[in-house]
Amino acid sequence: MSASDQEAAEQRVQDAVRRHARTRAFTEAEDVISAVLSDPGVQAARERVEAAETELGLELCARLQPFQDRYDRAVHESNADGLAGLCGGKHGRWGRICVLPDGHETSMEEPHWGRNSEGRPIAWVGSAPDDW
Repeated sequence: MSASDQEAAEQRVQDAVRRHARTRAFTEAEDVISAVLSDPGVQAARERVEAAETELGLELCARLQPFQDRYDRAVHESNADGLAGLCGGKHGRWGRICVLPDGHETSMEEPHWGRNSEGRPIAWVGSAPDDW
């Protein structure tokens, strides 16, 4: 085996070890997250948060519905410019996309607002990654 073949083989082994370590770390993290999220206290807190978000979403509906209408129109018309200025706040896993203008959290002092995956108005504070 030539020196370059040995170096290539060594590199493949190092790459495999790194992939294995990364996969193991992700698996362990997912196990911990699953254990935390399955805790009855965490589930009860999540239910209370979702109830509060739904209640606030309903309270703000009359005032913020024009933003939802504008969002729906932009989606229907494939209007990229109309969608570009929207808030980046979302909770992708639950089908929430904020329909308010970008920067609303500071300028309008409003929470994120939109509709959940069932189509009900919902308001929330903060954002989470799409897969959370």
